[in-house]
Amino acid sequence: MSEAPPVLTRAQTLRADLTAGLVVFLVALPLCLGVALASKAPPISGVLAGIIGGLVVGFLSRSHTSVAGPAAGLTAVVASQVTQLGFEAFLLAVAIGGVIQIVLGLIRAGFLSAFVPGSVIKGLLAAIGLILILKQIPHLLGHDNDPEGEFAFQQPDHENTFSEIGKLFAGDVHSGAIIVGLACIVLLVWWDKTKWLKKLNIPGPLVVVLFGVAMAAYLRTWGGEWVIGETHLVAVPVAKSLEGFKTFFQFPDFKQLGNPAVYVAGFTIALVASLETLLNLEAVDKLDKLKRQSPPSRELFAQGVGNLIAGLIGAIPITSVVVRSSVNVNAGGRTKASTIFHGSLLLVAVALFPTWINLIPLSGLAAILIVTGFKLASPQVFLEMYREGRNQFLPFIATVTAIVFTDLIIGILIGLAISVSFILYSNLRRPIRKIVEHHISGDVLRLELASQVSFLNRAALEKVLMEVPRGGNVLLDARNTVFMDPDATYFIHDFVKNVAPVHGVHVSLVGFRDSYVLDDRVLYVDYCSRELQETMTPHQVIEILRDGNERFRTGRQLTRNLYRQVNSTSDSQHPLAVVLSCIDSRNPTEIIFDLGLGDILSTRIAGNTVNPQVLGSLEYGCAVAGAKLVLVMGHTRCGAVTEAVSRLTEPVSPLTSVCTHLTHVVEDIQRAVDDDVLHRLKAARHNRNELIDEVARRNVLLVMDEMLERSDILRQLVENGRIAVAGGIYDVSTGNVDIFPHSLQAEAALV
Repeated sequence: MSEAPPVLTRAQTLRADLTAGLVVFLVALPLCLGVALASKAPPISGVLAGIIGGLVVGFLSRSHTSVAGPAAGLTAVVASQVTQLGFEAFLLAVAIGGVIQIVLGLIRAGFLSAFVPGSVIKGLLAAIGLILILKQIPHLLGHDNDPEGEFAFQQPDHENTFSEIGKLFAGDVHSGAIIVGLACIVLLVWWDKTKWLKKLNIPGPLVVVLFGVAMAAYLRTWGGEWVIGETHLVAVPVAKSLEGFKTFFQFPDFKQLGNPAVYVAGFTIALVASLETLLNLEAVDKLDKLKRQSPPSRELFAQGVGNLIAGLIGAIPITSVVVRSSVNVNAGGRTKASTIFHGSLLLVAVALFPTWINLIPLSGLAAILIVTGFKLASPQVFLEMYREGRNQFLPFIATVTAIVFTDLIIGILIGLAISVSFILYSNLRRPIRKIVEHHISGDVLRLELASQVSFLNRAALEKVLMEVPRGGNVLLDARNTVFMDPDATYFIHDFVKNVAPVHGVHVSLVGFRDSYVLDDRVLYVDYCSRELQETMTPHQVIEILRDGNERFRTGRQLTRNLYRQVNSTSDSQHPLAVVLSCIDSRNPTEIIFDLGLGDILSTRIAGNTVNPQVLGSLEYGCAVAGAKLVLVMGHTRCGAVTEAVSRLTEPVSPLTSVCTHLTHVVEDIQRAVDDDVLHRLKAARHNRNELIDEVARRNVLLVMDEMLERSDILRQLVENGRIAVAGGIYDVSTGNVDIFPHSLQAEAALV
């Protein structure tokens, strides 16, 4: 179990957010430039997108940890649209896409994120971690041919992720960058593992960046191959004047408003950006140590406003980004103040200090991203998913593999397809759950329909229904079904009205929604009627009680329509048995034996003792109501038996003055305690539970004897074989009822 994060004061939270914002800024700056270059857009357009993602989206969003900016998952879309439309027309498409996202947010389309399986979200996080490691290894070793933000497997230079790493073995590395990169990784890991360093509240990534700058400056004194040149440093565009800074902004070509291709591009940008935002937002919420939930529709609205502004001032599209967000969480960010602060730093750095920023080695930043990647894709994550079983692990690993070998959007779609295919496959294999219920009137085949019933399930459902023998009872249970398509509904309609009557099959329905136009109905008898009572033997009643207790203990209770039973038993009752049990709240008889209304007569008295009133109830139940069995049922850990034993072994009972009439019950139970039992009770001053349970059983045997001695009616019914008397002990810890006969005569009657 992960350790709960400490509760911070408002000042501590602000300090943590400012620190995290600084770390995110250091990582985000080269990524913004790299994504722009990979998208075939001006480098400054990526930085502007990062500024908008931090300031505008950060202000409007209600996510505490998500950081928005230019997304690597959009590079292919952006590059193709820039090539097709030109950059100024493309900016118009970005603005249109922003408007579409605003509309999606207003109509609350963010609810769609709730339908993404958790295995896919975890796969997304692990895949991002692997991609960070694989893509940053070249930068760590000084191979900076590709933009920092290039995350797709197939690269524009016709290389791929692995072939790019292969170039490192051919010697395409930089000695100075290697020293800086490896030293930064060691420093960052050491900083995270050392407790006294963590207590300094100085972020390790910031120390790493400063250390990298210092090492690069020191290596310049060595000269030669150790010098880290401009191609291995951050390259922020430098404006030498205010006029030069204004040239960073470009504006959309509104003359293209009549161009249909612009609207197609805008819709594409909105769709892909919204999908990536929703998925990333779900993923980032799982990283949040405080486990807060971000409103997805509000995020779509905030991203839409951001993209509208991005299109108007010359920035590429933005989304919620896992890389920046995970760095934010790992750096201790608590609120969206860290996002806003990172955006502010991007603006200040580009406007005032670009020369200083350009001293940062890319290998130092790569070290930060690689460590972040290991946190997202640690072996522990893969092991945990493997332990969750095949249905979770296979979609997870498919998502990871697909994202690594394609790109973010394609990989997510493949992961979703794999996950959905597992759901469909599961429904095809088990579209229905078959349960044979042993009701009093006979067996009923209950078919529990799946949560999603489509035309794909029709063949399996038809096969099962057609196998029901003539005269059989089948119950279609749709209580857990949340969706049923018209094809499945039509098939059930046709089978119930046309096919079942011809085949002599009785079809009952339960749980169908009103929209399916299938009314609940029960055609089988699920309570004890006169006809059933007359045909039952005492032995059959015993088996019914035992079967019901087995269902109760295993959680397989029968499906009953209790409201229908109320109507069916309102005029008369035909019980199977009379049960004399204790008043203990833990042994409700009908529930323990999984019985319905009208199935038994229940007499309850403390200690399940017998007196004239109880005898009158038993005689009525058997001689008048027609019950075939009298069951005297005691139970373990009985309070009345415990009190009776206590009064025999202790001088004073605390209940004597509280319950003045309890003496009559206690004295009846005490007759079940002979000298041997009493001696053992006195010897065992502690832990008398087994002896108390033994007394409870002896009390049941005593009550059975006494009722037959005192009631001529019950004794004659037993002698004539019309009823049987049995005893039972209910175990309150297991739910099991041990039923045993009264005597050889009663045992013969049970057979």
